[in-house]
Amino acid sequence: MKAQVLKGTKQEIAEAIVRIDGEIREAIVLVEDAPRPSEYQPGEDIFAEMEPFTVRAGDVDDSREAIYTRQEGE
Repeated sequence: MKAQVLKGTKQEIAEAIVRIDGEIREAIVLVEDAPRPSEYQPGEDIFAEMEPFTVRAGDVDDSREAIYTRQEGE
């Protein structure tokens, strides 16, 4: 059994499935919900749900220059 990734519209994916030789035993489908205009409020923190997974590092220089400059030992 081999894995195959299909991307595209529903129609394109369906057409690609029809062209696959052999028996298809399983499929994982990722469905992206269309955003509802009433769900998002301007000023809402859209990243709030990721807050528990955010890494907090104290005194870090994350400027562009610091990121692209090699440090001693690199």
